[in-house]
Amino acid sequence: MRGIIGKKIGMTQAFDEDGNVSPVTVIQAGPCVVVQRKKSGRDGYEAVQLGFVEPRSHRKTNMAIRGHFNKVGVEPVKYVREFRLEKSENEVEAGQEVRVDVLRDVEKVDITGVSKGKGFQGVIKRHGYHGGRATHGSMFHRAPGGISGSADPARVFPGTKMPGRMGGDKVTVRNLKIVRIIEDQNLLLVRGAVPGARNGYLLIRESRVSKRKAAGNA
Repeated sequence: MRGIIGKKIGMTQAFDEDGNVSPVTVIQAGPCVVVQRKKSGRDGYEAVQLGFVEPRSHRKTNMAIRGHFNKVGVEPVKYVREFRLEKSENEVEAGQEVRVDVLRDVEKVDITGVSKGKGFQGVIKRHGYHGGRATHGSMFHRAPGGISGSADPARVFPGTKMPGRMGGDKVTVRNLKIVRIIEDQNLLLVRGAVPGARNGYLLIRESRVSKRKAAGNA
């Protein structure tokens, strides 16, 4: 299985053997535990349900959730997500621990997270509008301007860029290069930025581009 759940620690710099510096994001990738194993014969598809090993509050854990975890003999965890598997990857079983070393032979990854919420924003911050001039009494500074015709078409077209809620969306950044893996601390360093704030959860998967190239070379 070429995927794991991680938590964003922050950004720093990393130097390679030639002294070149790279901006990297530090991610605590695991440890995770396999909470459930789904199989094509019973569930219609191959997948694993992974849980990031972080204790879940007993006050927020009802009997149904406890039973789900007790079935495989693991403690309830806070964050659980599902990863699809190839049909050939049948060695993963419920209760098994997954650590960052599953990405040892992976060069690039796709990382999914929830972007930082910005609240309600205008068109300049949300869509990059330039706005009007600030002087000579223009009276047009940060407004969106015209949004449609009056008599024709007499309506606003769907998809028109308007003020609204910004951020807080599911975002995937693809093809990020793995710079370093520190296995004893379950740390993963990837080049560039990833979605979300510090301590936000991330889904880390082997890059689809890398998988296609590997299949083509085979």
